Amino acid sequence: MLTEDLDIYLVGGAVRDRLIAERAGQDTDVSTSDRDWVVVGATAQQLLDRGFAQIGKDFPVFLHPDSKEEYALARTERKRGSGHKGFDVDANSGVTLTEDLSRRDLTINAIAQGADGQLIDPHGGEADIAARCLRHVSDAFVEDPLRVFRVARFAAQLPGFEVAPETQVLLTNMCDGRELVTLSAERVWQEFVKALAAPEPHRFFEVLQSCHGLSDWLPECSALPLDRLALHRPDPLARFALLPLNADDVQALAERLLAPKAFVQAAMDRMSYLSLLSDWPRVDATALLRALEQLKALHDTQRLVLLMQLMDSPALRQRIEGELLPMLDDLKAVVLPADRAATLMGPGFGEALMEVRVQYLDERLAAL
Repeated sequence: MLTEDLDIYLVGGAVRDRLIAERAGQDTDVSTSDRDWVVVGATAQQLLDRGFAQIGKDFPVFLHPDSKEEYALARTERKRGSGHKGFDVDANSGVTLTEDLSRRDLTINAIAQGADGQLIDPHGGEADIAARCLRHVSDAFVEDPLRVFRVARFAAQLPGFEVAPETQVLLTNMCDGRELVTLSAERVWQEFVKALAAPEPHRFFEVLQSCHGLSDWLPECSALPLDRLALHRPDPLARFALLPLNADDVQALAERLLAPKAFVQAAMDRMSYLSLLSDWPRVDATALLRALEQLKALHDTQRLVLLMQLMDSPALRQRIEGELLPMLDDLKAVVLPADRAATLMGPGFGEALMEVRVQYLDERLAAL
């Protein structure tokens, strides 16, 4: 085996999630895609010689040639400048596992598991899992402002976990010191999207609100009623669309975070058309046709299907899916008679086609 003579430890989320699951009496199997490894006492060249591929140039992280799991050399980091790249990294073969664990953000993420199954837990992470506590490992926590968003995201990801008072002080000091403005939009967006997909997304915003962490990147989300987000499927695109924001706030938030256009489109569709569908089937046929045209549903139902998935009522959503989608297929076949079409051109053709399609929808809606 490629790794049999290396000193390797399972670290981070895989260990944390297994311990949390065991305490809850749940299945403790963690998928291989969630596993990260630390290699102690080795060099980059040793891994490269075994076929590992290095990821980037800034950190000594490598992909296993077969499993594609990440293997990182044990390392220490020292802050030397602003931003997430402002670190000196030392990954020499003398760096110990304890030193590597000491650079991590939270105690629950600073637990390693050896090949024999034994835990190495120098910072009390297992006890903090039992206490459902998000606690920083050391004062070096403040060196990476992204950790403010990571703590908030873990609060959303791990129901029942609360921020330790001493960690709360550090979070507030970092936010009040305007440390968050040094982050890139891409890094903030990554944490934001992960939080939206978490079991309790509203906790992300609550934690940030409590430490003044919304003002630099997410001011539009301050004091919003967001507890209902968890009722919808854990799709970040859908949950972004459901944020109770107006169009201007959505645009401002998206521009600041460099959000993909699909997220903005979904939010705008929700604001423009969800209330129309909510009255199904008592909807105005003309308004329905205009909505379908704006959603481009006669060519691709993707936006329409997403819009239906934003509905609060599963029963109403299922009814609309069962009635509107077949109706839409039939609507595509509604065209002007050939003799009438031959006499029309330009705007007149479009108006006449709309008239017959509205009449068709009126009849179909009345029959429901």
